[in-house]
Amino acid sequence: MRYSVLVADNFHYMDEVERYQLGEFHTAEAALAAARCLVDDELAAHYQPGMSANELYRLYTSFGVDPFIVSADGDCHFSAWDYARGRCQELCRAD
Repeated sequence: MRYSVLVADNFHYMDEVERYQLGEFHTAEAALAAARCLVDDELAAHYQPGMSANELYRLYTSFGVDPFIVSADGDCHFSAWDYARGRCQELCRAD
Protein backbone atom coordinates (compact mmCIF):
# COMPACT_ATOMS: atom_id res chain seq x y z
CA MET A 1 0.00 0.00 0.00
CA ARG A 2 1.18 3.54 -0.72
CA TYR A 3 0.96 6.53 1.59
CA SER A 4 1.32 9.98 0.05
CA VAL A 5 2.21 12.89 2.30
CA LEU A 6 0.83 16.10 0.86
CA VAL A 7 1.54 19.50 2.33
CA ALA A 8 -0.85 22.44 2.44
CA ASP A 9 0.10 25.95 3.50
CA ASN A 10 -1.85 27.32 6.47
CA PHE A 11 -1.20 30.89 5.27
CA HIS A 12 -2.88 30.02 1.94
CA TYR A 13 -5.70 27.96 3.45
CA MET A 14 -7.62 25.87 0.88
CA ASP A 15 -5.42 27.11 -1.99
CA GLU A 16 -4.52 23.92 -3.86
CA VAL A 17 -1.94 25.79 -5.94
CA GLU A 18 0.16 26.11 -2.77
CA ARG A 19 -0.05 22.36 -2.05
CA TYR A 20 2.84 20.01 -2.82
CA GLN A 21 3.74 16.35 -2.33
CA LEU A 22 6.41 15.73 0.28
CA GLY A 23 6.80 12.10 -0.70
CA GLU A 24 5.28 8.68 -1.16
CA PHE A 25 5.93 5.99 1.43
CA HIS A 26 5.46 2.23 1.63
CA THR A 27 4.34 2.16 5.27
CA ALA A 28 2.02 4.22 7.44
CA GLU A 29 4.80 4.54 10.02
CA ALA A 30 7.16 6.14 7.50
CA ALA A 31 4.48 8.56 6.28
CA LEU A 32 3.56 9.50 9.85
CA ALA A 33 7.22 10.05 10.75
CA ALA A 34 7.70 12.34 7.74
CA ALA A 35 4.59 14.37 8.57
CA ARG A 36 5.57 14.69 12.23
CA CYS A 37 9.12 15.71 11.31
CA LEU A 38 7.81 18.47 9.06
CA VAL A 39 5.57 19.83 11.83
CA ASP A 40 8.45 19.64 14.32
CA ASP A 41 10.68 21.60 11.92
CA GLU A 42 8.00 24.27 11.49
CA LEU A 43 7.49 24.62 15.22
CA ALA A 44 11.23 24.91 15.78
CA ALA A 45 11.39 27.68 13.17
CA HIS A 46 8.62 29.68 14.88
CA TYR A 47 9.63 29.01 18.48
CA GLN A 48 11.14 31.78 20.60
CA PRO A 49 12.28 31.21 24.20
CA GLY A 50 9.67 32.33 26.70
CA MET A 51 6.70 32.18 24.35
CA SER A 52 3.53 30.43 25.44
CA ALA A 53 2.20 27.26 23.88
CA ASN A 54 -0.82 29.23 22.66
CA GLU A 55 1.40 31.80 20.93
CA LEU A 56 3.42 29.10 19.20
CA TYR A 57 0.30 27.21 18.15
CA ARG A 58 -1.27 30.41 16.76
CA LEU A 59 1.84 31.10 14.68
CA TYR A 60 1.90 27.53 13.40
CA THR A 61 -1.77 27.47 12.41
CA SER A 62 -1.47 30.88 10.76
CA PHE A 63 1.82 30.51 8.91
CA GLY A 64 3.07 26.91 9.13
CA VAL A 65 2.63 24.00 6.78
CA ASP A 66 -0.11 21.41 7.20
CA PRO A 67 0.98 17.92 6.11
CA PHE A 68 -1.67 15.27 5.61
CA ILE A 69 -1.65 11.66 4.46
CA VAL A 70 -3.61 10.28 1.53
CA SER A 71 -4.00 6.50 1.40
CA ALA A 72 -6.51 3.73 0.93
CA ASP A 73 -5.59 2.62 4.47
CA GLY A 74 -8.57 3.65 6.58
CA ASP A 75 -6.56 3.16 9.77
CA CYS A 76 -3.90 5.76 8.92
CA HIS A 77 -4.94 9.10 10.42
CA PHE A 78 -2.88 12.21 11.03
CA SER A 79 -3.92 15.70 12.05
CA ALA A 80 -1.03 18.14 11.89
CA TRP A 81 -2.95 20.63 14.01
CA ASP A 82 -3.63 18.07 16.76
CA TYR A 83 -0.01 16.91 16.69
CA ALA A 84 1.23 20.52 16.77
CA ARG A 85 -1.01 21.36 19.74
CA GLY A 86 0.64 18.66 21.83
CA ARG A 87 4.15 19.53 20.64
CA CYS A 88 3.60 23.21 21.47
CA GLN A 89 2.78 22.21 25.05
CA GLU A 90 5.95 20.11 25.25
CA LEU A 91 8.24 22.72 23.68
CA CYS A 92 6.99 25.63 25.74
CA ARG A 93 6.95 23.67 28.99
CA ALA A 94 10.69 23.07 28.58
CA ASP A 95 11.42 26.78 29.15
